[in-house]
Amino acid sequence: MSKTYNENSRVKIPALVHFTRLGYDYISLKNYSGTIDADTNIFVDIFREAVNRINRTNLSASDIHRIIQEIKMVLSSDDLGRAFYTMLLTGYNGLKLVDFETANGSDNTFQIVTELTYKNDNDEFRPDITVLINGMPLAFIEVKKPNNKDGIQAEYARINKRFSNKKFKRFVNITQLMVFSNNSEYDDNEVVPLEGAFYAASSYKKLFFSHFREEDDMIFGRIEPINEDKEAAILRDTNLVSIKHTPEYATNLSPLSPTNRMITSMFSHERIMMLLKYAIAYVEKTDDQRITTLEKHLMRYPQFFATKAIEHKLNSGIKNGIIWHTQGSGKTALVYYNVRYLKDYYQRQGIIAKFYFVVDRLDLLTQAADEFRSRGLFVEEVNSKEDFVANIRTTGTVNNTGQDTITVVNIQKFSEESVARAADYNVNVQRIYFLDEAHRSYKPTGSFLSNLISSDRNAVMVALTGTPLIGDGYNSKDVFGAYIHKYYYNRSISDGYTLKLIREGIATTYRKRLQTALDEIETVKGSIPKKELYAHPKYVSALVEYITADFAKSRVAMNDYTIGGMIVCDSSEQARAVFSEMKHYSFTSALILHDEDDTETRKQYRNDFKKGKLDFLVVYNMLLTGFDAPRLKKLYLGRVIKEHSLLQALTRVNRPYQKFRYGYVVDFADIRAEFDKTNKAYFDELQAELGDEFKQYDNIFKTPEEIEADLKTIADKLFLFDTSNAEMFSKQISAFDDKEALIELRHALELYKELFNIAKLFGYDELSDKFELDNITALYNEVNNRINMINLKQNLQNAEDMSAILNLALDEIDFQFKKVSESELVIADKFRESLERARIEMQRNLDPKDPEYITLLEELQRLLSKKNIEELTGEEMNAYIDELDHIRKAAEQRNLADQMLTMKYENDPKFMRTHKRLKETPPPLASDPVLHKVLLSLKHHIDKRVLANERLLNNEPYFLQDMYPLIKQELSDSGISFNASQVKYVGACISNEYFSERNWAN
Repeated sequence: MSKTYNENSRVKIPALVHFTRLGYDYISLKNYSGTIDADTNIFVDIFREAVNRINRTNLSASDIHRIIQEIKMVLSSDDLGRAFYTMLLTGYNGLKLVDFETANGSDNTFQIVTELTYKNDNDEFRPDITVLINGMPLAFIEVKKPNNKDGIQAEYARINKRFSNKKFKRFVNITQLMVFSNNSEYDDNEVVPLEGAFYAASSYKKLFFSHFREEDDMIFGRIEPINEDKEAAILRDTNLVSIKHTPEYATNLSPLSPTNRMITSMFSHERIMMLLKYAIAYVEKTDDQRITTLEKHLMRYPQFFATKAIEHKLNSGIKNGIIWHTQGSGKTALVYYNVRYLKDYYQRQGIIAKFYFVVDRLDLLTQAADEFRSRGLFVEEVNSKEDFVANIRTTGTVNNTGQDTITVVNIQKFSEESVARAADYNVNVQRIYFLDEAHRSYKPTGSFLSNLISSDRNAVMVALTGTPLIGDGYNSKDVFGAYIHKYYYNRSISDGYTLKLIREGIATTYRKRLQTALDEIETVKGSIPKKELYAHPKYVSALVEYITADFAKSRVAMNDYTIGGMIVCDSSEQARAVFSEMKHYSFTSALILHDEDDTETRKQYRNDFKKGKLDFLVVYNMLLTGFDAPRLKKLYLGRVIKEHSLLQALTRVNRPYQKFRYGYVVDFADIRAEFDKTNKAYFDELQAELGDEFKQYDNIFKTPEEIEADLKTIADKLFLFDTSNAEMFSKQISAFDDKEALIELRHALELYKELFNIAKLFGYDELSDKFELDNITALYNEVNNRINMINLKQNLQNAEDMSAILNLALDEIDFQFKKVSESELVIADKFRESLERARIEMQRNLDPKDPEYITLLEELQRLLSKKNIEELTGEEMNAYIDELDHIRKAAEQRNLADQMLTMKYENDPKFMRTHKRLKETPPPLASDPVLHKVLLSLKHHIDKRVLANERLLNNEPYFLQDMYPLIKQELSDSGISFNASQVKYVGACISNEYFSERNWAN
């Protein structure tokens, strides 16, 4: 029995039934008589009916054909579907393709289908569930059973491979949303997602899997009960009626299973309409060579719920408040989505919305303007107070492009004159201010804030900050109102949007050297100001020597020479001294001070650092907030930074980059007490806001205790092995047959790769000195290959029906050929390709007990057991290739015959296998056509009885006794002579199929 039964019954079938609870209709592909356009997978007849209903038209088949031809042409562009998405939103020649007029899209047709083939030439794939809106395949879902091999990463690798295939371009472009689930809860300690339900937008390169955590539990209370007729139709169509009354199936039908929760959150009619209309952004990225690439982004769930929270506040008459979203959570993107959403919100009320993004620094103004333009907004930049006076007094915009507009303005451009005076008010205009970094420059005693508020006292003011001002003195809530939505560090780390931090104290020997330098300076100079002390050449020399040595080791330890560092100095004097001292080393650096160089030069330095042209930035007060450079992974902190500014500075290194798990803060100033005080204040604030709902947060830092435990585990696991000699290590693990022990060893090496560079921090010198870093990857690969070879051998030798060889052993094995010369690498690649093609074809088999299939598997076993695959020569590989191709071609013919017979039984492989077993047993009971007539009729009767009687499959003898009269009746009606043993054999074959299927389902 194929493993797909398990996956289907546990996740896919319950998901299909759950969709019907949300108002989706199930389409049976085998019973569908309409036309499906092969190039787009648009269901033509459904599309025509929907377009005519939405537009109140009567378009002919030829009219619809022309529209689909136009869609086909649009989908052929290398634009990730941007032109098609525009067509979805705005229509085609005045015709709406989707009803966005109502919140739940009441005029739309919502349907689902399973195993719809996406095909171009010989390449194809079949998503588990395809979501059709008005006959257009706008989304799909791929599911795996819990604890599947490689977790959700199996689907991640597969979809990236598919979507990079240019033959699937049209399908990539028409797909707006994808969900991937192995029906498991999230493991918030995973950096690489393995468990859970994730969503993603399409990409030609690599998708980004996003978590979705539902914040409106009322949505689950609106789910309709199961319609039993619709459920039975799905079970019959997928030939899985046997699972109907099992407790496992009932459990998986729960609306609160991880997969079904995600389906409700993303595909409830109102949700999918909002996501399609407002949650998609096309972002243009331009590199140094002026080459522009396009990315497709989907709203992150905190952005989604923040948008809904803003709407809720406005509905209740409140026009101000704070969005508290941690750094790195995409506040600029949130504003973009809200420009689109709130424009329509006010338009429905007959009001024109004017949007403003207020910053307090020129560099942030440029950065924000670029971000908005990259997403397709028209940006009006205000260059003077006079310009802003003119802007604030107008109701319209200079924009005539049709794009949505936002004005980006520095708060210093607000003046007493920039006021929408009473005479200038237009009741049809609503100004909306988004205030960036609202923890700065908004003091109630200052003129900036008063000018801002006075500019339009009717304005909506949404303050954005990752670190609101709290505690004594003025705080952000007093100025801007209550929190509208909150998203704190711990959740952002769990969701993979930001990284945990590791605080590195200074090694004792270097701390003593630095202290000695300070003592010597004071001995010579006497008592001098701290600012001069820390800027003295003797101290700076020791400081820079440590930083450069540590940075060089970090690049080696992290196996990444693209990372950058930032040195935060105690004073501008020290910064200049550090920058001067850095010139004696090979690393490139730039000095960023407010009174050093001009604005344009500083901007160039920032951009050069982001692009990897500079190794270090040396700063004092600048760039500690609002500066985003993912490659910045080492922050050298030379002074204590207070309160909210400390969290802002620390999070300069928390942006995801490559495969990093952490950002690193090298602490010269001992920030622990200040951090604990600041983080405790935010903890108390969150607890006051959320009460009992707020659980103990994860610290932003990985604790020393966690690191120490990890390193002890590594030391224990690696104790017996010779890790200094990769060849000896390879021989040692080659003697190991204990797969579990090898998996633990692999985990230890993975952990070591991550923590090598901080082993010295907690005194594990004997561990950090034991390995050469360039060995680690080689050791890891040796262990991984050994595990793969054990999988292969175990499955070749032990699998009862040998099908496990295809499901596990040969899946994605990376053979490292040791005797292949450079000229033979082409042969090695061809061997891998032949093996993969044979594996895929054998895996398609629907009948593992077929004698011919068993023979082919034995042939494959013999072939791969002859000798160690990695030791094959080029000549031997050529011979193997011929044999593999023979096996593949024979399997293709066997599979084709089985598939044709399966189609005769309405795609139910149970009765294909039953047919074959009966034909294999002499004497034949009947000819193929007559036997087919008998078995198909039996299938219909048995499926009907199974669906109607929940206890029928609880007792196999009872099931057989219930079936015998049916078998006798069908054989008699077909004029077939039979005896009692033949009736029992027919019953045994059928019963075995139903009970095997049910056991797989369980």
